[in-house]
Amino acid sequence: MHTTATQPQNTPEFEALKARLKTTWMTGNYDVFSRFMQKGAEDFFSRLRVAPGSRLLDVGCGSGQLALIAARAGAQVTGCDIATNWLEQASLRAMAEDLDAVFEEGDAEALPYRDGQFDVVVSLIGAMFAPRPERVAAELTRVCWPGGLIAMANWTPGGFIGQMFKTIARHIAPSGMPSPVLWGDEAIVHERLRDGISDVQCARRMYRFEYPFPPAQVVEFFRENYGPMTRAFASLDVEGQRILRNELVQLWSAHNNTKSGGTSVDAEYLEVIATRA
Repeated sequence: MHTTATQPQNTPEFEALKARLKTTWMTGNYDVFSRFMQKGAEDFFSRLRVAPGSRLLDVGCGSGQLALIAARAGAQVTGCDIATNWLEQASLRAMAEDLDAVFEEGDAEALPYRDGQFDVVVSLIGAMFAPRPERVAAELTRVCWPGGLIAMANWTPGGFIGQMFKTIARHIAPSGMPSPVLWGDEAIVHERLRDGISDVQCARRMYRFEYPFPPAQVVEFFRENYGPMTRAFASLDVEGQRILRNELVQLWSAHNNTKSGGTSVDAEYLEVIATRA
């Protein structure tokens, strides 16, 4: 009988880091935030060509953005995340549409599922933020059925979101974990997704952020709704917040592709498609 992975004893410092991460992702309003990223999620899912009836796990599902798209396409969906408030929101959305989707608390480093339980394991800008990438790689592989699909979308170090993270990092203390955008480095992905994997294909894609308001309001939107940004601003004094806000407005303005009064920015991510051996 296959069993779920067990989590070894962690140090108090690491447990504190995990608690901070959970608090961070439960801050803001990710449900509102993710609604503006719907088109990119649909584009990512469409390229996976998931067959109706497939057992699909969405790791780091947030408020159900990708999971609900998969359920509408006929997959049997399970979504998991450490942020329990967004799981509740995802469940409500699934019930409102009578979709075949369940949402439950789960850590990407110790997934509460059997070996080979899913035909497709996906993570859209989610599992990349867990602090122990080698555990994430092992767990995504473990719960995937042999011959099944593992797919990730991860921000790249040199892309727009990678630059935004660097801007924030100049103002706050180090997190104590590897940079999440290393999951957007193709060589590192091949190194991490090696054991139990028969093939890995990577492609650089663009995720379009579009808002009907100017860059200064986009920064404020992120500050209010995107947990990591909310927490970053909260850790600074008034002057530090002013400087960070100005730098972020400059970054969004420099990359804005529209002159309509709104904001349109293309952010590069690495699309990872792996096959379970």
